[in-house]
Amino acid sequence: MGDGKLSDCKISGSKACDYKIRAHHGMCLAFFEGKGYSSEFTMHMGKMKQLLSENPEVYIFSETDDICSFCPNNKAGVCLSEGKVKNYDSQVLALCGLRSGTGLLWKDFEKLVETNILKAGKRKDICGGCQWNYICENA
Repeated sequence: MGDGKLSDCKISGSKACDYKIRAHHGMCLAFFEGKGYSSEFTMHMGKMKQLLSENPEVYIFSETDDICSFCPNNKAGVCLSEGKVKNYDSQVLALCGLRSGTGLLWKDFEKLVETNILKAGKRKDICGGCQWNYICENA
């Protein structure tokens, strides 16, 4: 994983596939509405959201992931905003009671984020300074 491309298995949407997901993307995907860093990234994010809706097993990390692979801020596997987003990841992992590398079903991770962060009113504390915050606040 993390080679910058979805494998054939992932493109087919097979539930047997594993996805590497950056922890804070659990929040981003909850509010995603077709806006992003570039048209290629936005299209890819939409595809990932669709594939994740099929409830595959995912591995939650604090590093670039399968979503980041099409982001123009991903430079050789490192985010240009690495310090900021790594902090987002750390907070999501802590609030969800997970460690980087934990594997679980997408819907289980989604529920952890919803219960422990979104419904608990902690999203803005984690990523209120994000450039996309206006989307989350207006959702």
